[in-house]
Amino acid sequence: MIDFDGCPNLPTLFFEQAARLGDAPFLWRKQEGAYRPCSWREVAEKVKAAAQGFIDLGLKAGDRVVLVAENRPEWLIADLAIMSVGAITVPAYTTNTEEDHLHILEHSEAVGAIVSTKALARRLLPAAKRATACQWVIGLEKLDEAEDDTNLACYEWEDIARQPADDQIVEQAKGFARGDTACFIYTSGTGGRPKGVMLSHGAILCNCMGAHELLRDFHMDEEVFLSFLPLSHAYEHTVGQFFPISIGAQIYYAESIDQLLNN
Repeated sequence: MIDFDGCPNLPTLFFEQAARLGDAPFLWRKQEGAYRPCSWREVAEKVKAAAQGFIDLGLKAGDRVVLVAENRPEWLIADLAIMSVGAITVPAYTTNTEEDHLHILEHSEAVGAIVSTKALARRLLPAAKRATACQWVIGLEKLDEAEDDTNLACYEWEDIARQPADDQIVEQAKGFARGDTACFIYTSGTGGRPKGVMLSHGAILCNCMGAHELLRDFHMDEEVFLSFLPLSHAYEHTVGQFFPISIGAQIYYAESIDQLLNN
């Protein structure tokens, strides 16, 4: 069982579980009509590589990075890689307009952004170009040439996330404190402009610990989670990502809401 009280932060929680579970399946994505796994070890290597890529871009502790993507393995990998260098993830809804993105980029003073698809980039990139502090954008998928034509530095995820890395990233991550900010979760905006809620590593770890206390009688061995609520929401960020990590569970990513029952 994970020592929730003694765990310093969220990436360390993940790296400890990855070291324990190794080649066991962890993340599942639907490809060519079938779910295919990525092991804990493979995901840990991808997190370390992406973290090194972020360091090479100049990302440092306390910097903010906006993340705009549907639920997929790269969401978790990017999130943990950002946190592994002491930076802060700023998840944004995939339904955001250009003005919504601009508000979040400006309000969080994000130095960079990650976006998954060409369609989502059409609303994010114009906002990133206007944002004061934003220096770069990373596409999880290749962006259109027209979209790349900005004054921002644009990168492909595969180039960033293939940087050679070693366990120095793991050791570095252990140095960040429970009270450090892990993410800004922005409210929906129904009460005015979205407000960024600063969540610490310790706050999310305590939520995981509380859930474990309530559910321990269910003997949580080899549990499987289906992630379908937006990971940009605080609930799914904890219940669909960090709680499964904390108990060594597998995460399947739903293809879409339309395919939820089939998945």
